[in-house]
Amino acid sequence: MATIINLPTFRDDRGALSVIEKVLPFEIKRIYWIYDVQKQRGGHRHKKAIQALVCVSGQCEIDIYDGEKKRTVVLDKPTQCLVLDPRDWHTMDHFSKGSVLLVLSSEYYDRNDYIKEAYGE
Repeated sequence: MATIINLPTFRDDRGALSVIEKVLPFEIKRIYWIYDVQKQRGGHRHKKAIQALVCVSGQCEIDIYDGEKKRTVVLDKPTQCLVLDPRDWHTMDHFSKGSVLLVLSSEYYDRNDYIKEAYGE
């Protein structure tokens, strides 16, 4: 089941700093970011990979279906981290102009880890 982690954030007169340290349920093996999005992204789930998503700029919507429940999460704060379990079929959509979605993964890229079919298809 997907969960939201509120990241530790430190603010002062210079600005804000958010940290991802000892809060994820996995060791980070891969980091990438998605930007300049024109169409929906994702549309899959994984066999092994756990992913953490942070919209570090702008906002986007993540539609999640775990085989039982559907929900939509709006990521619009760089202090929010959405953790997706491998079974969470997800799409990423409605990116605002200039948005950047940071993704941290528990696994290195492996095309065989992707399951494109949603539950019930």
